Amino acid sequence: MALFGELGRLCFLLLLLRLVKLEDNGGWGLDSSLGDEGDCNIDVRDVNSITYAEFIHKYAYTKPVILRGVTDNTKFRFLCSKASLLSEYRDKIVRLSTANTHSYRKVDVRFEEFVKFLLAPQPEDTLGSDTLYFFGDNNFTEWHSLFEEYKAPPYGLPHTSPAYSFGIAGAGTGVPFHWHGPGYSEVIYGRKRWFLYPPDQSPEFHPNHTTLSWVKHSYPNLEIHNKPLECTIRPGEVLYFPDRWWHATLNLDASVFISTFLG
Repeated sequence: MALFGELGRLCFLLLLLRLVKLEDNGGWGLDSSLGDEGDCNIDVRDVNSITYAEFIHKYAYTKPVILRGVTDNTKFRFLCSKASLLSEYRDKIVRLSTANTHSYRKVDVRFEEFVKFLLAPQPEDTLGSDTLYFFGDNNFTEWHSLFEEYKAPPYGLPHTSPAYSFGIAGAGTGVPFHWHGPGYSEVIYGRKRWFLYPPDQSPEFHPNHTTLSWVKHSYPNLEIHNKPLECTIRPGEVLYFPDRWWHATLNLDASVFISTFLG
């Protein structure tokens, strides 16, 4: 009986793998994607063109950088397909946060309920306090087997250790400007647009207005010297942000992503 059970599981996983290959977005859909990826004025470095010593000297404490090809997360990407996550975590409880700068409210829902009813594209006039965002508040006991398969960027910082935050969000969602310690952000499915300011240049924003609202109404009116560093990252790219850098994000598609915080 155990043999048949293992064979059935193997067949199911092979079917999921086939579906992921047929649907490069992992089943998360691109029907409501936002088209404007904006500019990219952040350094983009291929793993073969940068050494750890150069990363530490030029970026770690100084400015953001986007790294390409640093890890192979093919298996993790497969496990993050919509069908695979629903199969494994359908009835698990996930904690959602309101997507404003201070994240006041928390709501617990079944993972399937979140995916079916709360992952819709976000209208421009929605307030951050009315937007529920799945990121960071993961039960590490229940999600441990998934995180075990993730290969984090290899460039750490001295005297720090990594901590993961996993998220899924609909097109048009994002987190307004905030800051914290250094870390990496990797997109598994979808596209995520980033806006960053150095610690000594505080951006002008309303903490309860969404990043989408800021992009539509405030961003076009910024003077040249007030423009942020920005870029849109895709699967296979990892953005590194130094300590205390202001940053806001905007998901251009339904997106799956993971951050590695270096604390």
